[in-house]
Amino acid sequence: MSNDIQDDISSLKLLGRWSVFYYGVGHMLNDITASCWFTYLLLFLTEIGLSPRDAAYVMLSGQIADGFATIFTGELIDRFGHFKIWHGAGSVLVAVSFSSVFGGCIPCRILHTYAKSVQTISYSVFAAIFNVGWAATQVSHMSMVNCITRNSTSRVVLASCRNAFTMVANLSLYAVALIVFDVIKGETHADIENQYRWIAYVSISIGCCFVAIFHLGTKEPRLKVGVQGNSHARISWAYWFKKLLYYQVAIVYVLTRLVLNVSQVSTFYFPALWCSLYSFVQVSNVLYKAYLAFYVINDLRMAHSAKALVPAIIYICSFIVSVILQEIAWTGQRLKAYYSAGGILWLFCGAGILLLPTSMSEYMYAISIFIGIANALMTVTAISMQSLLIGEDLNGCAFVCGSLSFLDKISCGLALYVLQLFQSNSTIVQQTNPVYAYTSVTRYGLGLFPAFCSLVGVAVTCTMKLHTPCTKPLMEPLLA
Repeated sequence: MSNDIQDDISSLKLLGRWSVFYYGVGHMLNDITASCWFTYLLLFLTEIGLSPRDAAYVMLSGQIADGFATIFTGELIDRFGHFKIWHGAGSVLVAVSFSSVFGGCIPCRILHTYAKSVQTISYSVFAAIFNVGWAATQVSHMSMVNCITRNSTSRVVLASCRNAFTMVANLSLYAVALIVFDVIKGETHADIENQYRWIAYVSISIGCCFVAIFHLGTKEPRLKVGVQGNSHARISWAYWFKKLLYYQVAIVYVLTRLVLNVSQVSTFYFPALWCSLYSFVQVSNVLYKAYLAFYVINDLRMAHSAKALVPAIIYICSFIVSVILQEIAWTGQRLKAYYSAGGILWLFCGAGILLLPTSMSEYMYAISIFIGIANALMTVTAISMQSLLIGEDLNGCAFVCGSLSFLDKISCGLALYVLQLFQSNSTIVQQTNPVYAYTSVTRYGLGLFPAFCSLVGVAVTCTMKLHTPCTKPLMEPLLA
């Protein structure tokens, strides 16, 4: 009993910088592989000969597998705990399957055929396996925040640190990609496969090093500890479905993830409407990542090095802002204000992307700075809203993280699939009529859709009633 009370008291204290650091690096493998996934997968698949439709099938199969895996993983973690075991097992799956996705069509070599149908099925299967492992790692790592500490400010700091190292992971990927694209010339089909194979192998190696640091430095948190150290039963799904804040946070989180990855009627609270709005947010994130490479090369006619330089600028700015955000004493009103600021900033960025002509393509570097700032503001605050939603209800934290991630993945997959279908149809039109090149599907997908998701996210945020946590600011900066 005395140990439970001591654990309860320690969970209210502000975390030290090393505890924050060890947790923050735990998602590096997921982040660096996800960045490669959303930035280069569609590009890779189309460059090796798959049609945009087949490439969309591969992406969608992975997103669906990821979505359902998050639900089951969250339920199992809430039942049995052992966050680090789930995290480690998921990391192993990610490392093995991701190398197979970008390592070439293995079944094609075994069957001695490179038919498009065989390639599509092969990449879809490995994409699904990769996303199952990714989901196990993500849900265990994200839900762990609420059990590591009950201090509201420390929870935001952990989310900020995690986001900062997400930027480090993305920067690492683009540094690797910049070197690989410069050293290995993609003149033949084999050269292109070799380029992406090296990017995948180096990325996995970097991510695995940080996974090891996370497991060595982070203690297994206790799941079933109540407000006063008392154990209590697992919280049912129905408990969350009856809370209006659950749907509001879901909308904001999904819309934010959509902005990041593309650039995530009930009787009481109209959940169908809320969930569809949540999906819009997440999809905009997916679109920005997935179509950024297409936009800078095909629409703006920039040099191929821009495929790495433009995203690198975005992530450098996001990293800086994420580190700064950890120094703030957070309240519910500040979360809403900072999220709204990021969303409004994205509206201007979206307008710039939509209207930027090819002759002024160099201004994309300036727009990238503001995209990076907006992404950090929206991501850190949206994830932190989950912690305010969970509060002291720790025995349902994994379900909350898993269910929101489910909506995120399904929404992103469907959004990318639809846009790829339009992309396939618009390619022929652009070749026959140059006027359409200025208003391509890529330009609308990257500029208009994330901006719309940001606008909806800001509108929903303004309706939230977030309790102001009574906590102190972080006393030890992460990078002091």
